[in-house]
Amino acid sequence: MKKIVTILLVLTLTLLAKEPFKLQEDKRIITHIVDLKKDELNFYLKDDNGTIFKEFKNLNRWLEKKHKKLLFAMNGGMYMENSMPLGLYVENGKRIRKTNRVKKAFGNFYMQPNGVFFITKKNNAYIKKTTDFKYKKYIKFATQSGPMLLINGKIHPRFRKGSKNIHIRNGVGVLADGRLLFAISNELINFYDFATFFKNNGCKNALYFDGFVSKIYLPPKYDTFQYSTFGVMIGQVEDVKKVESKK
Repeated sequence: MKKIVTILLVLTLTLLAKEPFKLQEDKRIITHIVDLKKDELNFYLKDDNGTIFKEFKNLNRWLEKKHKKLLFAMNGGMYMENSMPLGLYVENGKRIRKTNRVKKAFGNFYMQPNGVFFITKKNNAYIKKTTDFKYKKYIKFATQSGPMLLINGKIHPRFRKGSKNIHIRNGVGVLADGRLLFAISNELINFYDFATFFKNNGCKNALYFDGFVSKIYLPPKYDTFQYSTFGVMIGQVEDVKKVESKK
């Protein structure tokens, strides 16, 4: 009898594990999921002449010349007055800026723990606390920001339910199946509620990107290049020929 119960339990857990992911939506939040096994996701900062893109429209214009179609874009981390990243930045395997290890300074970036979102050359994505992160040559893309929204399934200890500290916010989390959940609020929201959204969707770790400057490009609904200046931008692209073949 005990053996039968064990078998039934294993079968039940197996079936539950195979249940398709269903996004737990929040009307305050716009989302986009990227599967790195199928989708091309890149980080962008400068064009071929070394000029920082700053705006979605500039990035899109540059991609068009390379016969790439921009499918999704979002600002990807905090930056300084000159639009250079405030912390670590790796693009196509090249480390542009080193990890910012400063812990005590003004601003959300320095709310500890902050973290690093990175993608390896094998297209596996991770989010780690800065204190746990070590730069390796197998990293293809990386951006440092802060604070962490979720740390090993737990909401950042400094976030408070019902907080009146509300802003537009955006960030990213890694889903249980390894896909990436990008999110931006379409109304003012506090850190606690924003982090809870990622937790409700099964993310163990999630990272905050930025606040009021944050924007998203996600046609057909969000298909205008809203004006805002950024440092790092994260974009999903596809070859134009491939896009046209689907029509």
